[in-house]
Amino acid sequence: MLRFAAIGLDHRHIYHMVAELIAAGAQCVGYCPQTSDPRVLDGFRERFPDLRPLERERLLDDPAIDIICCAAIPRDRAGIALRAMANGKDVMVDKPGLTTPEQLSAVMECVARTGRIFSICFSERFIVRASDIAAKLVAEGAIGEVVNTVGLGPHRLNRAIRPAWFFDRAAYGGILIDIASHQIDQFLFYTGATDAQIVASSTANHALRDVPDFSDFGEILLRSEKATGYIRVDWFTPDSLPTWGDGRLTLLGTRGFIELRKYLDIAGRPGADHVFLSNHQGTRHIDASIEPLTYFSRFLADVLERTQTAASQDHVFAVTRLSLEAEAAAARLTPPPNS
Repeated sequence: MLRFAAIGLDHRHIYHMVAELIAAGAQCVGYCPQTSDPRVLDGFRERFPDLRPLERERLLDDPAIDIICCAAIPRDRAGIALRAMANGKDVMVDKPGLTTPEQLSAVMECVARTGRIFSICFSERFIVRASDIAAKLVAEGAIGEVVNTVGLGPHRLNRAIRPAWFFDRAAYGGILIDIASHQIDQFLFYTGATDAQIVASSTANHALRDVPDFSDFGEILLRSEKATGYIRVDWFTPDSLPTWGDGRLTLLGTRGFIELRKYLDIAGRPGADHVFLSNHQGTRHIDASIEPLTYFSRFLADVLERTQTAASQDHVFAVTRLSLEAEAAAARLTPPPNS
């Protein structure tokens, strides 16, 4: 049985990373309780009361631990991953995996030198059951060749409970590095592209004028050899919505389209994971809520067999590089002072 430890309890995504690795058959031997947000640690202890808190160095140095999973402050994830890989461990980090080009270069070099796996858990695909249904439909040719994607990633700000680093661009990387990495991942995956070009990108701070370096809106136009994509991400989800964001993905194919309403159906169907398929055979709704997730079991198989079935290393690095390029090249929209 593969053994893993959790280091970096700074974002709540650590909950599903640990839970799904356990569900996939791995054993969690402990966690480092060091955190920038005590509420995340409290939530972790509530969900996993039987797991042991252990010193970080002990976990990194233990040769019997195969995997480190990490949802640290984004700027710190590279350092933890580099240390873990140098000690012979494979790594799963929350998105964004890296926040600077220098970190990307260092991790790429370390992977090449050590042969370890550096995987980023793009949760808006990997823990969304509708995404696996869509992947099957695309593979079956249900909508022909995918030529365009529209990925929308709205989020609720919940400002009162966010730690200070959340508003520090040096700590989180910027909205296009952070949130939009999800949509870049989906564009490459569903169109079958190995790379793309950032045609245009922009960011803005429309509402948080007291935090001028923060971005609450971002967009990207990207293009590969055979497809184009549009991405919009924001922090404007109203408190009245029954979930943290109405995440959507539309896949336009040469013979139809698929729309994923990932977290709710505004037409009133209960629950999450709604897929809508329209092609020449008709239009239908698919309830994907019982579709099994595949990323975590594939990741564990990759660790055992030294394969790349969960997500290729080239794909992970391409998504990271494109998000860095989009953030660096983004035009900064400046709303009028009194708007």
